[in-house]
Amino acid sequence: MTGAASDVGTWRPTASKGALRQRASALRATREFFFARQVLEVETPAMVNAPVSDVNLGSVRVQMSGSDQSLFLHTSPEYAMKRLLAAGSGDIYQVCHVYRGAERGRQHNPEFTMLEWYRQGFSLEQLMREVADLVNQLLGAPLPVEFVAYREAVRRHAGFDPLDSDPGVLQRAAQELGLDAAHAAKAGRDELLDLIVGARVGPALGASTLTFLHRYPASQAALARLDPDDPRVALRFELYHRGLELANGYHELSSAAEQRLRFAVDQQSRKARDLPTFELDSHLLAALDAGLPDCAGVALGFDRVLMLAMNATSIDEVIAFPTERA
Repeated sequence: MTGAASDVGTWRPTASKGALRQRASALRATREFFFARQVLEVETPAMVNAPVSDVNLGSVRVQMSGSDQSLFLHTSPEYAMKRLLAAGSGDIYQVCHVYRGAERGRQHNPEFTMLEWYRQGFSLEQLMREVADLVNQLLGAPLPVEFVAYREAVRRHAGFDPLDSDPGVLQRAAQELGLDAAHAAKAGRDELLDLIVGARVGPALGASTLTFLHRYPASQAALARLDPDDPRVALRFELYHRGLELANGYHELSSAAEQRLRFAVDQQSRKARDLPTFELDSHLLAALDAGLPDCAGVALGFDRVLMLAMNATSIDEVIAFPTERA
């Protein structure tokens, strides 16, 4: 006999046939949604030459047989899609598998499906409305839409002002969530805010609504522009429903010089946390030098939307084979 007894049954998918049918229906509805809006579907490589510099993301390295060159599985198609935008593609979207190392749990699988799209000439508010239209369609129920500023949400659910409070306030709030005093004292402001928002604010959002948490602190702008009306905050949002984060969107930064500065800060942060650093994506920077059109973009966790649509308790219920059965 071949195979081990422990493999008995593990060849089977974790999603039911009904779930797979509903997934296929959602994919078809998504493509129809964008076709009706004349948004072009594109495909970009899953293997890329440079990983992201974001300290919160772990890239998966790929070693090609017979080559000394290391490649990486993309954590998002963002960089490649921005190159298409800079080359004149117009509005585009993509449905693809993305890969994030060391992420596994009830709501996480290291390989998952992302829906990402970019709309030229859209404001952050216009993009949030379009995200709501699509998500409501996929959920099958027209939910009310709520827009809450990051500052107000943290005040309401954590009891302090994230923009003006001194570090001691954030440290005490993090300790209340279980972070020991020594780690709280060493952690940076954004690291503490990420913990507090992830553990206390996010889970309280969107109980019966689609809740857009918008205008994050400027230090968390990532690839978003700063708000010209208040440069302390960035034109960035995340979408929550029933406490689950579904999407992350930006009014996209188009300045290559500013992006280089932000990447340099990322690299310093990675070194401070003993995380590996790599060469920056020269293709993306060259595309920004050439000129990225004014646009807003968003990445949506497709599997998480399906979890909510199917009332699933685990991501394994909406994907055929999680990593352990791959």
